[in-house]
Amino acid sequence: MRRPVSGTPQGGVISPLLCNVHLNWLDRAWRPGWGRLVRYADDLLVMCRSRGQAQAALAKLTTLLHGLGLGLAPKPDKTRIVQLVEGGSGFDFLGFHHRLVRSRPRRGTGGFVYLARWPSQRAVQHARDRIRFMAMRARLVAPVDQVVAEVNVFVRGWSGYFRFGNSAWVFDKISSYALMRIALFTAKHTSAADRGGSHRSTGPR
Repeated sequence: MRRPVSGTPQGGVISPLLCNVHLNWLDRAWRPGWGRLVRYADDLLVMCRSRGQAQAALAKLTTLLHGLGLGLAPKPDKTRIVQLVEGGSGFDFLGFHHRLVRSRPRRGTGGFVYLARWPSQRAVQHARDRIRFMAMRARLVAPVDQVVAEVNVFVRGWSGYFRFGNSAWVFDKISSYALMRIALFTAKHTSAADRGGSHRSTGPR
């Protein structure tokens, strides 16, 4: 059995606190002229006015993290420069997808452009995977009421986090998916119970 002597487990409740202890220095060292730094634990973004400023900000960020002496650096597969414009691809941050969209035209106007946000594809897939896991065939031994309660707790918490922004249409999809998985689980549970009852009635006495 191996016992680690350093680091914290991924998802540990103390991990964000320790991350803030180390990266508080980055917040203090950052200058407003480099762009607006927004950080939550080890997830961060920098809002800039131009691509040139964004490239300079990325270089400055890399240099500052290296200066901490902790072996930290932006992850290449998760780091990119995005131009936030109407019709653009947008970006993901803290589970939300952010994108500039235009509202529906009203009273002869062409609508207005605003920053919309809703659960990212990764967040939606996580929710679907979690619901499917809780209502999978291997859990047929569990009572239906228990599985329904567990799914409700997860969906309630997930919806509570993503209640901000423009998430209603995503909520409808997750709700429909949860109902479908619960319906399938209930049908399989009933079928399994019927087979068990039939087996007991024809067995030796």
